[in-house]
Amino acid sequence: MLSDEQLLKYSRQIMLPQIDIEGQQKLTNSHVVILGLGGLGSPVAMYLATAGIGEITLIDDDEVELSNLQRQIVHQRSSQGQPKVESARATMLALNPAIKINTIKQRLDESELQEVIENADAVADCCDNFETRFMLNRACFSHTKPLVSGAAIRWEGQLTTFMMGEASPCYRCLYDEDSFTDQTCAQNGIVGPVVGIIGTMQALEVIKIITGAGRAAMGELTLFDGLDGAFSKIKYAKKTDCPVCGEKNLERRLMD
Repeated sequence: MLSDEQLLKYSRQIMLPQIDIEGQQKLTNSHVVILGLGGLGSPVAMYLATAGIGEITLIDDDEVELSNLQRQIVHQRSSQGQPKVESARATMLALNPAIKINTIKQRLDESELQEVIENADAVADCCDNFETRFMLNRACFSHTKPLVSGAAIRWEGQLTTFMMGEASPCYRCLYDEDSFTDQTCAQNGIVGPVVGIIGTMQALEVIKIITGAGRAAMGELTLFDGLDGAFSKIKYAKKTDCPVCGEKNLERRLMD
């Protein structure tokens, strides 16, 4: 049961009929994994903390640098040199000391990642490289964990959600693992509010998934153009021959 303090703290979202007390209880009982505490992970972490997610696991092997502070708003100037997971944890607990935060300051291999997300209710992909994204996609499919994926570069951003059910496409349905090279903010630049917009949308997707409110952005890639201030959407479908979630692997997962 929610305490009197929790009822007051979360009263504005409890007022929403799509959330109500039942939805807030689901948020309080949930566990979310955030991979990456940079520009995308910053708003995801802070909004999920203030929304009352009961347990949040943070994964990032990097440390805070001065050049991060232009967009990675979960970190402070005094956090320079600190592990990003610890800097983010301090900010999140200052916002909501009642939540549980786990920190992992290392680059996980696939088996380690599988163990971390096994008990999660949702996973937020806020990383900056394709190798990790494809690995995270495989792990989430294996455990049928919803994956909310965001990306941003220069003035542009994108968002989509993979529910990992029988009808849901996965990240590999959308992107070919052999046809992409990483493009980083250090190489191409980024305007801070763009990652803020996409990261905030990721946090919203996680809240919707856990509470059951609205419709998740499954099979739909949302694109944002910061220069035009415009959003557009592209539909995409599950590939029956997908090497991750295709029919053969889906049958194998169902048997397991």
